[in-house]
Amino acid sequence: MADAHAVPHHDYHLVNPSPWPLVASIAVTIMMIGAVVWMKGLAPAESGPVVAALLAKGDKALFFAGLAGVLVSMFGWWSDVIKESRGGDHTPVVSLGLRYGMMLFIASEVMFFVAFFWMFFDMALFNEARTLIPSIGAWTDTAAAWSTWPPKGVELLDPWQLPLLNTIILLLSGTTVTWAHHALQVGDRKGAKLGLLITVLLGALFTGVQAYEYQHIIHEHLFFNDEAANSGLYGSIFFMATGFHGFHVLVGSIFLLVCLLRLYAGQMSPEKHFGFEAAAWYWHFVDVVWLFLFAFVYVAFG
Repeated sequence: MADAHAVPHHDYHLVNPSPWPLVASIAVTIMMIGAVVWMKGLAPAESGPVVAALLAKGDKALFFAGLAGVLVSMFGWWSDVIKESRGGDHTPVVSLGLRYGMMLFIASEVMFFVAFFWMFFDMALFNEARTLIPSIGAWTDTAAAWSTWPPKGVELLDPWQLPLLNTIILLLSGTTVTWAHHALQVGDRKGAKLGLLITVLLGALFTGVQAYEYQHIIHEHLFFNDEAANSGLYGSIFFMATGFHGFHVLVGSIFLLVCLLRLYAGQMSPEKHFGFEAAAWYWHFVDVVWLFLFAFVYVAFG
């Protein structure tokens, strides 16, 4: 009888049974249901104290419980991947598969943002077509608000202030992450740590500037005011596109921070550092998306 634990005669890595796919799926489901509860609610307040406490609109407990599960799953799952890599399981064939996987992931992210740009360009380029649609009831006021782009009453941000600052920050971070990657490739671990530290700090600065920008928009009622009634689509597209990009910057910053901690822990080498390479790819993708957002959302149609 063949030995079930014999050394495999192939270049592929068959992973051990892992709880993380199931745990992550359950956690994501709970988090998404929690998001619906937080924003809309799944039960009225009069449905009973226990049900209302968990499912009434505005309750955040379910969302953050799911989020905690997602974070634990990410930490556990990716820790296992790092252990597999350090254990020699990432053969050249496996490493190539990881690269293809990261490329496909970034391609899916590209299409994610294409959807937002599609909506924005449809409204910005063909807004006059709304005036040709027969006016019916409440649609009359909405069609009138959308007849110009940006809609009448919407106060735009000056692209040459905070948006330009964030553009400079991201472009600079793109150069520092490239510096860090090149330094690691040639064995300069000190330079890699410094370049990566600066990149993480620039990512945090970008997030802070964007948070301040959002606070200014909301506090000054730039997109939502009496004069801009029925024109909320502009604000929705703006916050969805720039907000999800900001979320990607946050995720990328954490990704790079983990790489920095691994460098300080003595991990990664000039020959084997795909985790850092994947993080750099992701960061450059985030940079390019921002250039499109700045050029079209802030400047061209501002």
